[in-house]
Amino acid sequence: MADIDEATRTELEAAAFRRLVSHLRKRTDVQNIDMMNLAGFCRNCLSNWYLDAANEKGVALDKEGAREIVYGMPYSQWKELHQNEASAEQQAAFEKARPHE
Repeated sequence: MADIDEATRTELEAAAFRRLVSHLRKRTDVQNIDMMNLAGFCRNCLSNWYLDAANEKGVALDKEGAREIVYGMPYSQWKELHQNEASAEQQAAFEKARPHE
């Protein structure tokens, strides 16, 4: 691994995160269930991870606020504009692939 100081590493990780979020905001055609089925995470997971990090740092943020950071708008608005009903095939793939606790 490259010899990168901690501050630079954090800046690079933040830049990569911002680019990922920007990409996901543009790719509204990609449904969360498809992301879950293929990669095991989705926009909601990413917003939950963001919320977890905020909580660890004592930053006042709630679930909806974290989702708005990832989606670029209130989650309810994004769902109304972009979310399609999951097909039976998508739902079956999700049930097969998701971790069972």
